[in-house]
Amino acid sequence: MAEQTHIRAAAPEPSARPDAAVVRDALGVGVAVGLSGFAFGVTSAGSGLTLLQTCALSLLVFTGASQFALVGALAAGGNPLMAAAGAFFLGVRNAFYGLRLSQLLRLPRAVRPLAAHWVIDETSAVALAQPDRRAARLGFTVTGLSLYVLWNLTTLLGALGAAALGDPGAWGLDAAGPAVFLALLAPMLRTTAERATAGLAVVLALVCHPLLPAGVPVLVAALAAPVVLALHGRRRTDRGDSARGGAVSERAAGDHKEGER
Repeated sequence: MAEQTHIRAAAPEPSARPDAAVVRDALGVGVAVGLSGFAFGVTSAGSGLTLLQTCALSLLVFTGASQFALVGALAAGGNPLMAAAGAFFLGVRNAFYGLRLSQLLRLPRAVRPLAAHWVIDETSAVALAQPDRRAARLGFTVTGLSLYVLWNLTTLLGALGAAALGDPGAWGLDAAGPAVFLALLAPMLRTTAERATAGLAVVLALVCHPLLPAGVPVLVAALAAPVVLALHGRRRTDRGDSARGGAVSERAAGDHKEGER
């Protein structure tokens, strides 16, 4: 009986999710988002970037929303420095993903620089959704590899096809960038604070768009996050004070009744 218990305790616990399920989900995300690279290639070429510049952005930057923000600002006639600044601020979120993933994945030191290039919304979402480190590593790797290969391939095809299509605006492809960005963002807005931040950012961007140079409204819209966080924190503080005040009042009322008795 003791031997059976020892063997049972020593046996490795099976993974909570089969590898096939992790790979299936990872490939689904990689293929679905990777096809958006075609829209980026067309949009980038339409904004005036060369084929080499367009492909270099996907190969070296590899953050879809930041890439769309950059070429969108350039297409609108924005200053390249302001466009790059807007894209940079959008890409900063990946650093926070990296802090969380470094603890979860615990990859060997030699591969960390390469893995850091794949730390984006999609790979983070797939990895963080897994129940254990092994599944998280598998999901991160499959999502990153499939998305990186497909995104760069479709970017090349989109940039090559842009010349044959002519003006992207005539086909409605000038709206592909914002549409893809909103499709990626919408599922992440789960809490009231997140929705309020997105709503305020939209209002700020729309108000500033006719008043400021292209690229600057994106930077102004980023101010929505600290504003909402400050207001949200103040509301929580006020609620805490009210709850403590109510508890004190109830305790005082109880003591008064006890004294009357």
